[in-house]
Amino acid sequence: MSASAVFVLDLKGKVLICRNYKGDVDMSEIDHFLPLMMQQEEEGLLCPVLTHGSVHFLWIKHSNLYLVATTNKNSNASLVYAFLYKIVEVFTGYFKELEEESIQDNFVVVYELLDELMDFGFPQTTDSKILQEYITQEGNKLEVAKTKVPTTVTNAVSWRSEGIKYKKNEVFIDVIESINVLVNANGNVMSSDIVGSIKLKTMLSGMPELRLGLNDRVLFALTGRDKGKTVTMEDVKFHQCVRLSRFENDRTISFIPPDGESELMSYRINTHVKPLIWIESVIEKFSHSRVEIMVKAKGQFKKQSVANNVEVRVPVPSDADSPKFKTSTGHAKYVPEKNLVVWTIKSFPGGKEFLMRAHFGLPSVERDEAEGKPPITVNFEIPYFTVSGIQVRYMKIIEKSGYQALPWVRYITQSGDYQLRTNT
Repeated sequence: MSASAVFVLDLKGKVLICRNYKGDVDMSEIDHFLPLMMQQEEEGLLCPVLTHGSVHFLWIKHSNLYLVATTNKNSNASLVYAFLYKIVEVFTGYFKELEEESIQDNFVVVYELLDELMDFGFPQTTDSKILQEYITQEGNKLEVAKTKVPTTVTNAVSWRSEGIKYKKNEVFIDVIESINVLVNANGNVMSSDIVGSIKLKTMLSGMPELRLGLNDRVLFALTGRDKGKTVTMEDVKFHQCVRLSRFENDRTISFIPPDGESELMSYRINTHVKPLIWIESVIEKFSHSRVEIMVKAKGQFKKQSVANNVEVRVPVPSDADSPKFKTSTGHAKYVPEKNLVVWTIKSFPGGKEFLMRAHFGLPSVERDEAEGKPPITVNFEIPYFTVSGIQVRYMKIIEKSGYQALPWVRYITQSGDYQLRTNT
């Protein structure tokens, strides 16, 4: 079961628009939502699910709006929240900014969208590209001939329209991996993993069938091949276009792709990752006078690869002043509102070492409260490289007209939650 009704409220709890999908919850129950929320907030017990009697309120806040779903059943909460965030995504696609004014200015369109997004409490058509084919902001100007419901809503392939044509048929595949690393003050890696996604930009005519081959360890074990580097993917999530039964049977990723840009799949690889950019830091604090910082950055990846737009963010005391910097490459700047030194290196080749020194003055009167020790964080992007070694082995494109299509593959590794703790 999902939602009984969906409400959009302003910050004072006034209902701007609502849609009753099942009729099993009294619509006046929403009057209890804001007082209940404020009471829990005052008590420090605010929760994403509020209950009044037998009615549950599942809510999110966006800009100056509350989106609230009500139910009196043991509903699937994660499904309801995914739906509420999907409403935000669809409305933002229509109105650019989702706030109180955009709801009031587009009342008719909002109501039509709420009608199509859910039916009897279950999510239906939630793809904004498909919705925009037949719900437009000029709804009252629609000609009779154009009011026919697109086949995408009624057929099995609801994420792709029929009759798409391109002069040049191409598929662009981006394999993007983010590295999460936590290194303690002694230089030991405490935790690390890789979060990856495969994104598509599809420009193909007709209704093509695509098959994607990866160097998946489970697939190689099933087929008896064990040559070359393979990867073990965990927590794999697919776009709705992928045939899950086929993947579960023989690990084949087979699908009819959405037109344009989409995320085909995401995955996680739980493995020990060597930090690609290693940071060594010495932070010396001389009481009542100055603080001196020395940071050494080393690229621990292949020499033929280059990290772009590297940012090393070094925390400094909040009462520091009079900054002076010296760098072997790039440039450093002080960001006082965040108590950080940001060292930027446009191009960082693998195997290279660079140095940054910073000098700050400290006030003669020491602050009473003790400050924490925020970690050094690093942002970077390395093109043409994946740290896990995942590879697109093939992309087969089959379409009944038999046209030839070109698949293009690009690999990118970037920093995720990349932190190195300091002693000082």
